[in-house]
Amino acid sequence: MTDLAVRYLAAWNETDPTARRRLVDELFAEGASYIDPMAEAYGRAEIEATIGAVQAQFPGFVFTPVGGVDTHHRQARFSWGLGPEGSEPIVIGFDVAVTDDAGRITSVLGFLDKLPA
Repeated sequence: MTDLAVRYLAAWNETDPTARRRLVDELFAEGASYIDPMAEAYGRAEIEATIGAVQAQFPGFVFTPVGGVDTHHRQARFSWGLGPEGSEPIVIGFDVAVTDDAGRITSVLGFLDKLPA
């Protein structure tokens, strides 16, 4: 599950749309969902579009892991930061990802702990 969290954040950091879509296709089950306080996305195409929209809103920012990955059964909870590379994150949150038996993400529930003023 730690590897899953690393690959998940890599998808959020991938700026090339073709490469990003490939990562999304590898990580997410076909009918996966992504829900956080600011977005709801259903299916791989909407999830990839959501990632692209976040990148457009925060150009040049990167997602970095904050702490470890807490897991049980087919669930992983991990914190992340979003900010300029090499700087303190301006956004901090955590996601809970649930996987299917094949290890693909079926749902992500995101929470935001710190937002810019």
